[in-house]
Amino acid sequence: MKILLTGATGYIGKRILPLLVNKGHHVVCCVRDTSRFHPPQSLSASISVLEIDLLDASSLSKIPNDIDVAYYLVHSMSTSDDYKSLEQKSAINFRNTLSNTAVKQVIYLSGIVNESNLSKHLLSRKTVEEELGKGSYNLTCFRAGIIVGSGSASFEIMRDLVEKLPVMITPKWLLTKCQPIGIADVQSFLTECILKEETYNRNFDIGCDDILSYKEMLLDFAKVRNLKRRIWTVPVMTPKLSSYWLYFVTSTSYKLARSLVDSMKVEVVCRNHEINTLLKIQPISYKEALLRAFDNIKNNEIASSWKDSYSSSEITSNISEFIEVPEFGCFKDMRIRQTENYASSIEKIWSIGGENGWYYGNWLWKIRGFFDKLFGGVGLRRGRTNQSTISVGDSLDFWRVLYANKQEGRLLLFAEMKLPGEAWLEFKIVDNDVIQTATFRPLGLAGRLYWYAVYPFHGFIFKGLINQISTHNKT
Repeated sequence: MKILLTGATGYIGKRILPLLVNKGHHVVCCVRDTSRFHPPQSLSASISVLEIDLLDASSLSKIPNDIDVAYYLVHSMSTSDDYKSLEQKSAINFRNTLSNTAVKQVIYLSGIVNESNLSKHLLSRKTVEEELGKGSYNLTCFRAGIIVGSGSASFEIMRDLVEKLPVMITPKWLLTKCQPIGIADVQSFLTECILKEETYNRNFDIGCDDILSYKEMLLDFAKVRNLKRRIWTVPVMTPKLSSYWLYFVTSTSYKLARSLVDSMKVEVVCRNHEINTLLKIQPISYKEALLRAFDNIKNNEIASSWKDSYSSSEITSNISEFIEVPEFGCFKDMRIRQTENYASSIEKIWSIGGENGWYYGNWLWKIRGFFDKLFGGVGLRRGRTNQSTISVGDSLDFWRVLYANKQEGRLLLFAEMKLPGEAWLEFKIVDNDVIQTATFRPLGLAGRLYWYAVYPFHGFIFKGLINQISTHNKT
């Protein structure tokens, strides 16, 4: 069977791709930027890749006519203030194209929208569902609340709050009820409904049996982590203040925080569990979903993370546009050291950032991350998805991976921090030399003043960094 998968580089798309291949399907993966798409080699024989922008109707002409089933797993919640109209336009373009193919079923993952007063985010999801439902195919829509899994936005935000704050003074929306669901069960619903006629042209709420307030979810999270936490809710915290609270304490972007705060005032509770019987799926409990997530983290088996999507940053262009580091009109800080041990230097480069830190002057990196957050940037809190592997498109603290080839010995990062210009950081090992190059392309006078202001710190940070990378620490 030929299946079309939009959002193949996203949190859910990355998870269900191997499941679909293992079921014997050929998957046509639609991505906005092919340079970010690096599926496991074991899947290559069963997939094909199309570079498609759903906002550009002409690009959808690449979609083949002989598609049997299509997944719609894209959203623009935190990449634009006008995401509602963008999502609607994307859905219309997709619907019009798919209606002219042989596709029998379109599967869409939405949010629970049972309340009459919906947030902008949930209303947008409902609008997309309505637009997709006008097609000539059969639509199956699953509506989920909080998705709990390693790397999910909801899980990582709760983790930040619980592990960093022993005492929380929180807004009253923390008393709102919701019905979470584990990522494994979301995957099961999405893949088990393929060509099941009893699911055609219907929408289903999916969730576990636990109906909890957000406060209860945080306290249960703390119990699983063996942490004592105290939470008090107050009625005076405005939505804007709540958004800033989430933004500064967690790794989320401000736009995403704002959308989440608006949605958290709306109850997301399932109407019924009819779909469990139809597909013979019994979702695991909230606590079990948490335990599974931490098992994956412990074993370094995080299949995907929301932080690697564009929604975790302010980037609006394809990262491939920055892969050629400019030579003219730029400031450069290049340092070369002979490596004491090639394998050791490579491993250090490939393990940089996140929990491992930046090897030298970490306190200065943290200060830079704090000021970046203060001015609306991503800061250092995103960390990295995997502690030992790096793929193109991954987020790495306040950088984005542009190029990563371990055999070649080259890693290229692009800065997503707030800057009066553009910045790159490159590591290469040529023969026995570690070459570390920081490039900054200033924007106007402000950019030039910024470079000269931070230049004294570069001598300290970058000198220490390359020394640590090139030195072999014997154990």
